[in-house]
Amino acid sequence: MTQYKVLGMMSGTSLDGLDLAYCHISREENGWQHQIKAHKSIPYTAEWRQRLKDSIQLPATELLRLHHEYGSWLGKRAREFASENGLEIDLIASHGHTSHHQPQAGYTFQLGYGQNVAHASGLRTVADFRSQDVVLGGQGAPLVPIGDRVFFGDYEFCLNLGGISNISFEKNGKRVAYDIGLANMVLNHIVGKIGMDYDKDGALARKGVLQKDLLTALNNLPYYSQPMPKSTGYEWFLEEVVPLIENNDYPVEDLLHTSVHHICQQVAIAIQQHAEKTSSRVLVTGGGAFNPFLTETLKEMLADLAEVVIPDRTLVEFKEALVFALMGAMRCEGEKNVLCSVTGAQKDSSSGVIYEP
Repeated sequence: MTQYKVLGMMSGTSLDGLDLAYCHISREENGWQHQIKAHKSIPYTAEWRQRLKDSIQLPATELLRLHHEYGSWLGKRAREFASENGLEIDLIASHGHTSHHQPQAGYTFQLGYGQNVAHASGLRTVADFRSQDVVLGGQGAPLVPIGDRVFFGDYEFCLNLGGISNISFEKNGKRVAYDIGLANMVLNHIVGKIGMDYDKDGALARKGVLQKDLLTALNNLPYYSQPMPKSTGYEWFLEEVVPLIENNDYPVEDLLHTSVHHICQQVAIAIQQHAEKTSSRVLVTGGGAFNPFLTETLKEMLADLAEVVIPDRTLVEFKEALVFALMGAMRCEGEKNVLCSVTGAQKDSSSGVIYEP
């Protein structure tokens, strides 16, 4: 048995903060196994949230400065987390924070330079998990499906409701996955109009009414008719979604209510397209799993299609950090950790760049 003690670190598109999951990842005769031994979410300060949010518009020199500064910040947080919990860590697996994602143009960029992470933490670091796949002609996303296959293969579908919604499943013996579309990114943007970070428990959305013309406009976004594999991100949101949200006089409650229905409709369409039986189970993780109005609406729309399963809170919050911990361990073993059946690349790859402190 080979065991790695890995600190997985993830910053998602919803800009909530940094997720850290300290995991024991072991390679055993029956495959990879995992245990989450310690975890923490570090909310971003208003300054860091704004810097990361604005990174897409920075000139090159300022973007590079942020890349290095954020890498050092990540490394320091890792070192503090290890010290607080008395952890022995073999390896950091750091996703970083995506600022630019244009696979059709041949590039993707995650802030948080791995060499800075390694130096500031004093620990071997694997980072830059997406670039190799994009160079190989893939989308560079989603990456979590390798973990869905290895750790959660008992579920017919794995759905993540983060800033963006994405789904993965087995089809004809291959793992396939793609970004469905909107999730918390649009909801957080809407409540930001009234100075809130998020709609706690979906309470405001529950009070709203459905605005059918907005729902139709959202459902008609061209992205939804594109074939998979496909992925999207903040650029798409800014260019195509924000104008639909801003160009009306609907109250915040109605915008939220309508957006929740849109999110759930698109998930239901995806599952209906790919379900091979009527008794499918859907594992739901990501911040959206903590929004009762969203999950209730999803259950209603999937009532005749699938059972919605929401696991324990630790897995809901830290699944992505766990999977990057797995990917870091697989990279160190030279195993393929990015699936071309998911991303559309020319071949599977063992992705991630290894940095020594």
